[in-house]
Amino acid sequence: MSDTIEKIKCLIIGSGPAGYTAAIYAARANMNPVLYQGMQPGGQLTTTNEVENFPGYVDGVTGPEMMIQLQQQAQRFGADIRDGWATKVDFSGDIHKVWINDTIELHCETVIISTGASAKYLGLPSEQHYLQMGGGVSACAVCDGFFYRNQEVVIVGAGDSACEEAHYLSKLCKKVTMLVRSDRFRASKIMEERVRKTENIEILMNHDTVEVIGDGNVVEAIKAKNKTTGEVFDIPATGFFVAIGHKPNTDIFKDYLTLDETGYIVNTPGTSKTNVEGVFVAGDAADHVYRQAITAAGTGCMAALDAERYLAAK
Repeated sequence: MSDTIEKIKCLIIGSGPAGYTAAIYAARANMNPVLYQGMQPGGQLTTTNEVENFPGYVDGVTGPEMMIQLQQQAQRFGADIRDGWATKVDFSGDIHKVWINDTIELHCETVIISTGASAKYLGLPSEQHYLQMGGGVSACAVCDGFFYRNQEVVIVGAGDSACEEAHYLSKLCKKVTMLVRSDRFRASKIMEERVRKTENIEILMNHDTVEVIGDGNVVEAIKAKNKTTGEVFDIPATGFFVAIGHKPNTDIFKDYLTLDETGYIVNTPGTSKTNVEGVFVAGDAADHVYRQAITAAGTGCMAALDAERYLAAK
């Protein structure tokens, strides 16, 4: 641990649309925000090639480009953007203590958590290859479905989110093949019925994804295995959507903040407030419903305003 302790009025943990928006608002309110970017500077959007649904970008923008612009906008108003990630916190007292990289100790009047959530993937080397290439693997149908209009796609998953995303894709794509790894859905009956009744969704129960096949740049097919018969076959597809859940990046807060059963931070409805005074949450660390850049940015604004009002009341 460090010998020196830095005192901070407003600490923002994590970047992405939520963190950077909070930094913009906090800087403009003279809160002298310090933002640590975390393990993935810019957040999940840095893995997204094209962002076409964020207001104001008429011709779209790449995820990394948008994050650089948000960072520069925050810095323009004086936000202190730093490398590093929070490894430990202590929210038991009036002073909120946060340790960065296990070495730097910060004492903060307010803390805004925008650590996001990480999409779960199957972990196949071919899946990761095409994910990095931006060539047809995605964990967000609402974000990327548009790019596969009138094409054939495959989605893997069995829960409500998978059914919702499959149904969404069915409105855009020629055909959606849904791979369910077991013999039953985990989704609610109403969501299961919805996909079963959609004509252009083909559901393959008891099927595993073996490999994502392509030309090295873009996806061309998915190799699947029927777990009952052992048959291995290719499904022609230009897009492969993974809908097996997200894991919120909230483990270091579990001893102090109220989390739901899957690890998302519970906030007071209509606010960014957590169960600890002076600690606020923004973005996907608390949002398991929408998970969009624009909603994350909106809650980043809320968190900064809530933190400003908290400091003013003190």
